[in-house]
Amino acid sequence: MSLIQQLLKKGIIDKSRAEALEYEVKNSGQKEEEVIVEKKIIPEDFLFGLKGETLKMPLKIVSAEDVPLKILETIPEESARYYKIIPLGRKERENALDIGMVYPEDIKAREAIEFLARQNKFSYQIFLITISNFNELLKKYRTLKKEVTKALEELESEMGEGKPGESPAKKMDFERIAEEAPISKVVAVMLRHAVDGNASDIHIEGGKDRVRVRFRLDGILNSSLLLPMSILPAIVARIKILSNLKIDETRIPQDGRFSAKISDRAIDFRVSTFPTTMGEKVVIRILDPFQRKADFKELGITGRNLAVIKRALEKPFGMILSTGPTGSGKSTTLYSMIGLFDKEALNITTLEDPVEYFIDGVNQSQVKPEIGYTFASGLRHILRQDPDIVMVGEIRDEETASLATHAALTGHIVLSSLHTNNTLGVIPRLIDMGIQPFLIPSTLNIAIAQRLVRRLCPNCKKKVKATPELKKIIVREINDLPVIVKKEIDTTQALFVFEPVGCQKCSNSGFSGRIGLFEILEMEEGLAKIVLSNPSEAKIEEEAKKQGMVTMKQDGILKVLEGETSLEEVIKETEEKIL
Repeated sequence: MSLIQQLLKKGIIDKSRAEALEYEVKNSGQKEEEVIVEKKIIPEDFLFGLKGETLKMPLKIVSAEDVPLKILETIPEESARYYKIIPLGRKERENALDIGMVYPEDIKAREAIEFLARQNKFSYQIFLITISNFNELLKKYRTLKKEVTKALEELESEMGEGKPGESPAKKMDFERIAEEAPISKVVAVMLRHAVDGNASDIHIEGGKDRVRVRFRLDGILNSSLLLPMSILPAIVARIKILSNLKIDETRIPQDGRFSAKISDRAIDFRVSTFPTTMGEKVVIRILDPFQRKADFKELGITGRNLAVIKRALEKPFGMILSTGPTGSGKSTTLYSMIGLFDKEALNITTLEDPVEYFIDGVNQSQVKPEIGYTFASGLRHILRQDPDIVMVGEIRDEETASLATHAALTGHIVLSSLHTNNTLGVIPRLIDMGIQPFLIPSTLNIAIAQRLVRRLCPNCKKKVKATPELKKIIVREINDLPVIVKKEIDTTQALFVFEPVGCQKCSNSGFSGRIGLFEILEMEEGLAKIVLSNPSEAKIEEEAKKQGMVTMKQDGILKVLEGETSLEEVIKETEEKIL
C-alpha cells in the first residue's frame, strides 16, 4: 500500500486529495514522499515514521555534526546523491556501517550498497532517513571540499595541468601564486580543519594523479581530502613561505615552523618537507599548547610510578631519562616535569631538535647540526649559563652522554631521552656510549619507558566479562605483579574488561584521545651494586622486580581493568611495537 493510500485510510486526506496527489506523482516524475512533503500535508517526521512502520525499518535522525568526513567517504558523494544513500556511523570493532536510505524499497540502491560493501569489505545495517536529513548530511561532503573547490577553480586559470612530481620552473611564479588568496585559503582550510578535529599531524603527499591529504587522529592516519596533482607545487610553496624555507630547493629535505591563530588559539606548526618521485611530501606537526597542559594523571602516571617520579624530582641533582620509540610521548612527559618547577626561582634551559612547545619562563634553544651547533656543543655552552635544570632533547652520542652525566654529577637536574626498547636497556646503553659504570649509580635517578595507546571513549565503552583466553593473558601478567599491587586484584572471580563501541562524541570509533603505558626503574642500593658488578639486562630485570617495578604491559593490563583502554591496544603496543 502506497503512502498516499495509507494517509487516505487513516483519514488524513480525502479521496479527491489522494487522487490529485497520485496524479501529480505520476506526471511530475517525483516520488510520493517528495510530493507529500512539498505540499506540507503532514510533518516529514510523521510521514517517514509511517513509512518505517510499513517497511518494518527503524527511522533514524542524525545531525550532520555527528557524522565525520572519514565515515562519509566510505560511500562516494556521487553514489550517495544518485541513490539517496548515506553513511551514518561505524562500529569499528565489527567494521559495520550504519547506512541511511531515503528509499529502502529501491532495488538499484540496495544493489549499489551491496557492491560497495563487497568492494570495501564492510557489513552494514539499513536505516530509514528523511529527505531533509539526507540533504543536510549530503552538505557535509562539501564541508571541507566546498571550502577549497572555489579556490581550486581560480587556481586553474593561474596554472596549467602539471605533470606528477613536476617541480616549479620559476621560483617567482610559484611564490606569486602561493601568496595569492586561492592557495592561501586551501592551506588555511586544511590547518583549521586539522586543529578543530584535534589532529596531531597533517600529511600532504603526491600520487599518480591526486594529492592525498591525511590527518592523524589518536595515532591513526585518516584520508581527509583529495586534490588535483597540479596544485601540489603551489601548496608546498605556500607552506614553505609560511615556514621561511627555500621555495626553489626541492632536491633535499627541509625543516621549519610557523605560528597561526586558529579558533582564537595560538597554534604552532612544525613543518618537514621530503623529496619523493611524485613531488615533495609535507608533514605538518600540530603543536597545540592547550592540548599539552596535561598533569601526570592525564598522562597515565599513577600509583607507584607517580611516587617514584616525585621522589626523583625532589632530588637536588641527577638524570631522569625517558625512553621509547618516536611518537611515544617522551617529550610530553619531560615537558610535564618541567611544568612542576618554579620558573621564577630556577634557571631552566632546554636544548631541543626541534623546539616543540614554547614555555614561558624557560630558555629554549634549537640545535643546528649543519652549522656545528649540536647537542654536545650546545650542552657544553649551557653549563656555562649557570643552569639549575637542563633538558636535552636526546642523548645520541658518546660526547652528549658524557656531558649530560657530568652535568648531573656536578649539581644539575638533567632531563633527556634515549632510544631503547625498555628501561632495562638504559644502563647497558649508557655503558655502550662510554659512560663508566661507577658514574651511573650517582647520576641516574630514574629511567622511564613508555608507549601510547588509544583511550576508550568514556561515553560509550562497554563492560564485558573477559573470555577464558583474555583472562589467561590478564592473569599471567597479574601473577608477575609486585605483591602490593597484586593483592588488590582478585583473580579467582570473574574478570571484566571494557570494549570500544562507538558513539557520536567519539566519531563512532570507540576511542577518544590517548594515554601512556609506563615502566619506571629507580636507582636504589640493590641496583647500584648490580651496575658496579654485572650490569646485564637479566640481572637488572631481577632487581627491578624486587624493587616493585610494574612493566609497561602490566601497567597496560591495570589500565584495561580500570576501563582506560582495551586489551587489544595494550598487546599491540607492548608485544608488536619495535624501534
